[in-house]
Amino acid sequence: MRTYLIKNAKIVNEGQIFEGDVLVENGFIKEIAEKISPKSSDCIIVDAEGNYLIPGVIDDQVHFREPGLTHKGNIASESRAAVAGGITSYIEQPNTIPNAVTQELLEQKYEIAAETSYANYSFMMGGTNDNLKEVLKTNPRNVAGIKLFLGSSTGNMLVDNQEVLEKIFSSTKMLIAVHCEDEGTIKTNLERYKAEYGDEIPMKCHPLIRSAEACYISSSKAIELAKKTGARLHVFHLSTAKEMSLFTNKIPLEEKQITAEACVHHLWFTDKDYDTKGSLIKWNPAVKTESDREALWEALLDDRIDVIATDHAPHTLEEKMNPYTSCPSGGPLVQHALIAMFEKHVKGKISVEKIVEKMCHNPAKIFKIEKRGFIREGYHADLVIVNAHLPWVVKKENILYKCGWSPFEGVNFKSRVTHTFVNGALVYANGKVKDVKVGQRLLFERE
Repeated sequence: MRTYLIKNAKIVNEGQIFEGDVLVENGFIKEIAEKISPKSSDCIIVDAEGNYLIPGVIDDQVHFREPGLTHKGNIASESRAAVAGGITSYIEQPNTIPNAVTQELLEQKYEIAAETSYANYSFMMGGTNDNLKEVLKTNPRNVAGIKLFLGSSTGNMLVDNQEVLEKIFSSTKMLIAVHCEDEGTIKTNLERYKAEYGDEIPMKCHPLIRSAEACYISSSKAIELAKKTGARLHVFHLSTAKEMSLFTNKIPLEEKQITAEACVHHLWFTDKDYDTKGSLIKWNPAVKTESDREALWEALLDDRIDVIATDHAPHTLEEKMNPYTSCPSGGPLVQHALIAMFEKHVKGKISVEKIVEKMCHNPAKIFKIEKRGFIREGYHADLVIVNAHLPWVVKKENILYKCGWSPFEGVNFKSRVTHTFVNGALVYANGKVKDVKVGQRLLFERE
């Protein structure tokens, strides 16, 4: 384990920005001070040159496609892209093949990550209509939570049995994360558009098929059930203005039983972008209107929305070129998510402190992640340096996703991640990912 001294940084932590140095020793943050001198000759100095030093981003929702879908991506390839984008920890979802719906299948994913992940990792246990016993075996100390699909997406994990849902909600103290879209509404809408267009439905119809109403019906039911049962609920990838009325900012995050996430693509794109981006911005839930996007931003900034994540979900370009009815939803985002939010900062939309709160601090708080998400002495040294004045263009040759494309292709970003540390190891520096796989299994401070 090398010792690093990060000098001359603008340290962003817990709502403050202050100039100082950070000493990293044996994988942990040893000291934070205005000025630190090297303690030994083998200490490696990294000059931050007045750039931002932030905690490593914690992405609470990714799909890294392993096992079973590795032609799209795998834990090694996508975690490599993640650290290049400043994401040092991720929580991966259960809709791989096979679905992670037994403890044995879940543990197999951890075994793969232990050998191949560049970033820290946790994997959600998947709930289905008939695996409650397996769900209840989940260890709260070393598994992030339970994931339920209340609308079908990628895979076959739709939970639509109300009795089962109520049992899961009332039987576990673990965090339950949900994908909320009403299946009946979507099916009715899809049949209407298929009758008109066949398989060649225009991509711009996607938010009309997977509509705002479909989202609201499902998310409102989930929240009602959580209130009834006392379940700890986290609602993934909100996409509509209407849903914002379901969440509150009137209590501290630590006291919330119901928390909310927004994703980068819903904060960046609108339905106007289907004309140029087409299937490349086909996600579930769908990218919706400009007024929906603005409502998400308003809720994010007033703390009704607690987390910014990616829902990183790569598919091959060939798959994405299929007609609407056979074109999969999802896209790759981990390499560009943090920088996309910094672009919004440059344009005056959000402060750097708020970016760090939503992408680093709050995921750590919501999931009760042990010793990560903050720049504090004694915490794991997951750290990222961001230069806010180093423009670059997203091109095929600098995209690291296995699928080889990005919805941000051609975008000229003003900021760049220059260094990423994971557990005290420098894994990314000046455009190069080092072949250093030091990711650790995330642990959680729960009983």
